[in-house]
Amino acid sequence: MRVFRGHHPSFAAGSGCALTIGNFDGVHRGHQAMLALLNNEARLRGLRSCVMTFEPHPRDWFARKLGKPEAAPLRIATLRDKLQELEHCGVDDVVLMRFDDRLASLPAEDFIRQVLVEQLRARYVLVGDDFRFGARRAGDYALLDAAGNDLGFDVARMMSYEVHGLRVSSSAVREALAAGDMRRAAALLGRPYSISGHVVHGRKLGRDLGFRTLNLRFPSHRPAAQGIFVVRVHGLGPSPLPGVASLGVRPSVEDAGRVLLEVHCLDWPSHIALEGGYARLLRVELMHKLHDERRYPSLDALREGIAQDVVDATAWWRAHA
Repeated sequence: MRVFRGHHPSFAAGSGCALTIGNFDGVHRGHQAMLALLNNEARLRGLRSCVMTFEPHPRDWFARKLGKPEAAPLRIATLRDKLQELEHCGVDDVVLMRFDDRLASLPAEDFIRQVLVEQLRARYVLVGDDFRFGARRAGDYALLDAAGNDLGFDVARMMSYEVHGLRVSSSAVREALAAGDMRRAAALLGRPYSISGHVVHGRKLGRDLGFRTLNLRFPSHRPAAQGIFVVRVHGLGPSPLPGVASLGVRPSVEDAGRVLLEVHCLDWPSHIALEGGYARLLRVELMHKLHDERRYPSLDALREGIAQDVVDATAWWRAHA
């Protein structure tokens, strides 16, 4: 899969594309169904399939611009994870557009002509039933369809995707994760919820407390899931390893607002004990939520809390072996 940041001359030099547009946070089952349809249309038309997505999330950008960080959406996936899932879905190309003042103020008609037609040479455009675009979200499916007739590209709309009568959406995934309902989140995503990243150095406090951890950064200050979780860790050996992890701001350790995923394996591989695991790329599946983050009054209390989390995670894995 090719990834282009913004407009790239080599993209415009191609024969055109079958395009869909959206944030694709989580790449849930509704997104997957849309991408399958896109790929099929691309093959029938002899085109490359292309996803246009945005970074930062437009709502995140508006929240920062208005000085209301609390209005930003809870973030499901890192950019790495989003791109990886898009690749798993068979997408040929991703155009990653930087959402900024210029893009936010671009009228819908100019977005169609300048971006879709002149830059991306779209021949087929697939959108969701609630798709809006352009300055002040003035553009909709009807405007896009009319422009397609005038400018020579086909437009299609995919209606909502439902599971057991419930509409699958990124908002629904966020609600499930915020509630700690990992089973419902997995049903909406079509897979266990996971976070990937490279292991980074931490304060080594876990090691000092007797519970060594591998630390992964989460780039958003508003992760959709927070708390203590039973996890499955990929990337440390030939098979995934059971563990327990904390995802959040670590209120008992610091109050800097940084979000970390701290993973403690229930059975450490011997080679990791020697090398520390730093710079390894891990994928951590969050299988079950034990509880929210807690602020412990002392390091001894924190040690006891972690020990109980290890006991509870071990019991969960035995029950689900």
